[in-house]
Amino acid sequence: MTSAVYPGVPGWVEGRDGTIVLTAFTRTLAAAGVSVGPERAAGFLSAVASLSVGRAGDVYWAGRLSLVSSQEDIAVYNSVFDAYFTTRTAPVGPRLPRPAPTSALAPMLREEGDDGDEEGDAPPPMRANAAATEVLRHRDFGGLSAQERGELAEMLALLRPGLPQRPSRRLRPARRGPVDVRRTVRAMLTSGGEPGLLQRHRKGLAPRRLVLLVDVSGSMAPYADALLRFAHVLVRRQPGATEVFTIGTRLSRITRALRSADPDAALRAAADVIPDFSGGTRLGEVLRAFTDRWGQRGTARGAVVVLFSDGWERGGADLLAEQVRRLRRLSRLLVWVNPHKGKDGYLPVQTGIVAVLPHVDSFLAGHSLATLEELLEVLRDA
Repeated sequence: MTSAVYPGVPGWVEGRDGTIVLTAFTRTLAAAGVSVGPERAAGFLSAVASLSVGRAGDVYWAGRLSLVSSQEDIAVYNSVFDAYFTTRTAPVGPRLPRPAPTSALAPMLREEGDDGDEEGDAPPPMRANAAATEVLRHRDFGGLSAQERGELAEMLALLRPGLPQRPSRRLRPARRGPVDVRRTVRAMLTSGGEPGLLQRHRKGLAPRRLVLLVDVSGSMAPYADALLRFAHVLVRRQPGATEVFTIGTRLSRITRALRSADPDAALRAAADVIPDFSGGTRLGEVLRAFTDRWGQRGTARGAVVVLFSDGWERGGADLLAEQVRRLRRLSRLLVWVNPHKGKDGYLPVQTGIVAVLPHVDSFLAGHSLATLEELLEVLRDA
């Protein structure tokens, strides 16, 4: 399809606000079953603005490249575009079933020595698979389809994070450091009293406690599954030094539930423990309960604390600020992760965010796999 197929937009579009017309087109496309989130819609409007809204071919390709993410969506996109912008009114109809999901983590290179058939295996599918994986790393969790969520779950399960460590009181042998008198004397006795090399030791490293507080209120529900899977990865990586709590209207400890090796079984067990999923938000009261019961008793002392929340607060902002300040004094590092921070045009104007920003060490986005990987870098260096 080229721009010559669509020489111009229909007359009913001319003279109207182009933003309204194009935004309505993205909503029509979403109603037809194509996954169109706010970021894609914004990218579409930006692409059309730099081309020509008066040429339907430019509008077509701007939408085709910014709104369509899978091969099976192209036919639906073409039908919707024809019905919306041209005189052709081909019915969109029900969507065809998607093919069986193919893992985005499947090997993208053939076995060494496998030359394929006589005609040769074309490399574009492998490149497309790699590109799809990279695109999925940057996709917003809130706009994923069911198939994409399955692929993302596999990608999360393969994370091997380097978590924070602290100096340990236990000493271990080393080439440099203070002399280990006990080992030095033992070596001399073994050799009949003859002096030998001085044995040395130094402090080892132990895992630093990591505390995750995950907001599961209604405004955070689109991100809860991905964030809990991420928490499961950290618990499995460092089970003895990682604690996970959910916050909303109540405080729930789900560490034990997330210790299951199977991510799906772990999330089902966690769901049985969480009584307030997709409910309201009382961050100040819940954080006070955490600090009083867990924080001051050692769980948060010297730990790296990560709070996943969008900052919407029903209670008073002063109480929230006070509890975050207490938590900061107890912890080694306090990180606030807000999924909405990664969206274009975001401003930290929510009451809760404004109250806590002066008391946190890092304020990060957590809306995609790529941003969670950035969070892991912060945790590793803590």
